[in-house]
Amino acid sequence: MHELFPILMVMAMLAVVGSLFVGLFFMVRGGQGDPRRSNKAMRLRVALQGIALLLFVLAILTGS
Repeated sequence: MHELFPILMVMAMLAVVGSLFVGLFFMVRGGQGDPRRSNKAMRLRVALQGIALLLFVLAILTGS
């Protein structure tokens, strides 16, 4: 369990960065793309940030 939290946190942080770039890509395209995709990507980023934060808190509470 000691090695599990750091691996999961790194994976969650990479997923957040990836979803951020996808959302920014859709925003930069502007009128060419579907604004709903950008909105959905940014909502996904917020959800992934919540998961990353939860993993961080759990790691602190368990002493990992």
